[in-house]
Amino acid sequence: MAKKSNVGEKVDLVTLDVEFDDPRILGELFGEYDRNIVAIENRLGVYIAARGNKLKIEGEKEAATKARDVLIGIYKRIEEGQEIDAAVVEAIISMISDPRIARSSQPESAQEQVNKALAAPSKVMIRTRKKTIFPRSVRQGEYMEKLARDDMIFALGPAGTGKTYLAVAQAVSQLIHGSVDRLILSRPAVEAGEKIGFLPGDLKEKVDPFLRPLYDALYDTLPAEQVERRIESGEIEIAPIAFMRGRTLSDAFVILDEAQNTTAAQMKMFLTRFGMNSRMVICGDPKQVDLPEGATSGLADAVQKLNGIERVSVVRFGASDVVRHPLVGKIVEAYEGKDATD
Repeated sequence: MAKKSNVGEKVDLVTLDVEFDDPRILGELFGEYDRNIVAIENRLGVYIAARGNKLKIEGEKEAATKARDVLIGIYKRIEEGQEIDAAVVEAIISMISDPRIARSSQPESAQEQVNKALAAPSKVMIRTRKKTIFPRSVRQGEYMEKLARDDMIFALGPAGTGKTYLAVAQAVSQLIHGSVDRLILSRPAVEAGEKIGFLPGDLKEKVDPFLRPLYDALYDTLPAEQVERRIESGEIEIAPIAFMRGRTLSDAFVILDEAQNTTAAQMKMFLTRFGMNSRMVICGDPKQVDLPEGATSGLADAVQKLNGIERVSVVRFGASDVVRHPLVGKIVEAYEGKDATD
């Protein structure tokens, strides 16, 4: 069947059926008050009706096909024991709607990656004291694989893509399982022209506001009392990058956040702290540099110099990888244009 659009073009409408083997899963598939179904309908512009274990999807052909794939993806994740919430549903919808799919010319296209992810949810996961974390996008799955494998990872992209959160979760997992002896979290303490010396309090009180996102990720993956105890014992250290000078960081998982705000000299200093049995993750958004005009970002400089070195990997996130509120991805795209999804 077909109907005319507002501009006089015919739009093909289709009805697709999808049937699920285990009706017991459908309650979680639909979500409380059918919120997952409503989210799919609203985002893709389709209508979904259920009768028993069969779902009928009505809408434009492309949208209906995407809705069917999203439902199958959610169902398979439930079968694998993954927890489904609004963010997971939104991530699957964003994955299937990824604009890189149409532009990909790689041997394994973005569409093939998405199809593979939907058909067989990633077995990659991060187990912490408080939760088990699964990837919420194709790019997150790639990132989590590299976090578990490579010695040094550069994670580039906008806020909300999970760069820092997943790095902290992997670090916590390795710490509690004994793969490393300590966890070191760092970031530039002075941003956007602000000076630490102008803030009241002792040194800890001065730098803590700049390091708050790292604390937030820790408290989300470890019980509060464990975070405090491990910080007091030195197992977890949170400090500005200036405190890294002159040290060798062995048997440690080291994370540098907001790395785009380091200078080339600071980045060289930080990277050369790398010690035996250690892992480094450097996170940042190359498009959000707060350095003085004319200064070279240490993040961009390092990626250029180290690209291609064995066991050093780079993961590039885009606006379509944002797993916060869908509006965040649209905001990134509005500010950064087409390059936001590269």
